[in-house]
Order: sequence, then structure tokens, then C-alpha cells
Amino acid sequence: MKAVNVKQPGGAEQLQVKEFSKPLPKQGEILIKVNAAAVNRTDIVNREGKSGYNTNPILGIEVAGEVVDVASDVNIEKGTRVMGLVNGGAYAEYAVMPADRAMIIPDNLSFEEAAAIPEVFLTAYQTLFWLGGLTDEDTVLIHAGGSGVGTAAIQLAKQLTKAKIITTAGSAEKLDYCRSLGADVCINYKEESFPEEVLKATNDQGADLILDFIGASYWEKNLQSICTDGRWILIGVLGGTEVEKVNLMQLMLKRVQLKGTLLTPRSDEYKQQLTQDFSEHVLPLIQENKIKPIIDKIFKLEDVQEAHKHMEENKNIGKIILRIDEEG
Repeated sequence: MKAVNVKQPGGAEQLQVKEFSKPLPKQGEILIKVNAAAVNRTDIVNREGKSGYNTNPILGIEVAGEVVDVASDVNIEKGTRVMGLVNGGAYAEYAVMPADRAMIIPDNLSFEEAAAIPEVFLTAYQTLFWLGGLTDEDTVLIHAGGSGVGTAAIQLAKQLTKAKIITTAGSAEKLDYCRSLGADVCINYKEESFPEEVLKATNDQGADLILDFIGASYWEKNLQSICTDGRWILIGVLGGTEVEKVNLMQLMLKRVQLKGTLLTPRSDEYKQQLTQDFSEHVLPLIQENKIKPIIDKIFKLEDVQEAHKHMEENKNIGKIILRIDEEG
């Protein structure tokens, strides 16, 4: 089968399509004929050799496709359309997945749309509700509103709560799109001071919950933007990993709850429980077209280098998808 691996840690030019043996499903697993996979920031981190938790030589963590084989202890029928998280191996014509993490693809979704759901929507759901405890009375600040997780988080907050939604992005186009998804206050971080705008939108109280993809470069601004007893969930470090000077008293005075998280290195059991909870509460809304996967661009598997470069340019609104050829 055709699949993508990394020649040596580095840039997008290190990605290559080569032949691998088709994987076999072990106990509790299913084999999927992959129709579409999606590109994620964690794939770039793995490509650069920085993660330390990727053991599969084939990149990619989420797929959508058709079940073609199952282990003897699995009762999913062959031919079932499924989507979900895999432990690496998504950028390929075939991939194995723990059966208890497979989500049935709603009939109203294409394979490409389905591939745009698992990682970003599960991440957004986990950070908003499992870790962030978002309620109807809260104000949530979602950074990188035009990203895959950002567009998912705006929709989830809008459809599952009555929370006030503030988001940041770097272009008018992205902000308009965030507004169309349900964001109440949209801030262009390149032209405005987002802490000032957040305080203005919250009667100088600050946001109850912050979803932070940026990290170090937003440290001070997030501290200004969060309310007393606020929850701050760190899920990305696009703006760096090291903060030069940290005044711990600022955290203590505001009684800030700061949590860091990564979904990919979580245990199989955690991902299964998260998938089950998400399926119960969100899949019906996707079936009703109240929540939708957002696709920016679709690339062929052979153009995986271009797909990675496109993500690194930060121009995308929503997900970047790899379409896998039907042959092979």
C-alpha cells in the first residue's frame, strides 16, 4: 500500500510516499480502507522529530473510510463507513483503529468531511467541557478562531451552551467566518489589543475560560484577559514554549486554573471515553446539520508536502484534507 513517512526529521520536503505492507487488525481492532485523512499540527511536530510519542513510521492520526477487515472479537460489519483517531498511520491507503474509537459516519457527510471531524472536534470538546467546564453563564475566549480546532470550538460552544463567545484571528476573512459560525465578538489580533477588547466585552471582568493555542507570546495578554477564578486551557504553542518572566503572584491573585493538554499521547481508554461522550452529545447535531466540519482545502496524498506547507503558512480556515486514491 502507499503511505507517507519522513525521510529524516525536518521540513515538508522530508515527506515521501512509499510502499508499506498493509497492516493487520489485532485484537480489538478494525482495518480501514482509508478514503481521506486530515493534516494536524501534531503531524508537523512529528515530522520535525520533536514529539517523542510517535512510534508509527507512517504519519497521521485521523481517518475516514470503510471497514474492510475486523479482529475476531469485533462486531462491526465490513463495509461500515467510519471515522476516528488512529495511533499513527493515517496517511495511507489502509490503517488500523481500535474498534471502540470508531464513529459511524453520518449519511450526510462525505469521507472528506468526516476526516475533518475527529481530532479537532474531540480536542475542542475535551477542552471546552471536560477540562474547561464551560457553562451557559460563561464567556469563552477562543484563540485562532479560523483554525480547525477554533472553528470546531466556536460551533460546539454555540450549539451546546449559551456562553458568550469571543474569538481572535488575523484577517477580516477569518473573523467574518468565525462570526458566521456563532462567535459574538471577533478581534483582529494584528490590528487591535485583544485584552482591551475582551475587557470591553465583559464589563472589565475578563473571560471565564480561555482556549490558548499560542502559548508563550500570549502569556501576559492572556493574564490580562482572564477573570478571577478563570480557567485557562493550554492546547498549543504556536507562539513559543518558554516565558521569560513569570509573576506567579498574578496567577495567585486571580486564582487562575491553568491546565495543559495534548490529545494525541493520551491513553486508548481516555480516547475511547472521549469519543463515546462526543458521539452521544455531538453526532446528532452533525446529522441535523447544526454543526458542520469546515474544510479549507483538499490535497492528493502525493501532494502531502504542499499540504504541510499550506498549514505552516497559517492561511487556512478549517481543515486541510488528504484524499487517498481509490486504487491499491
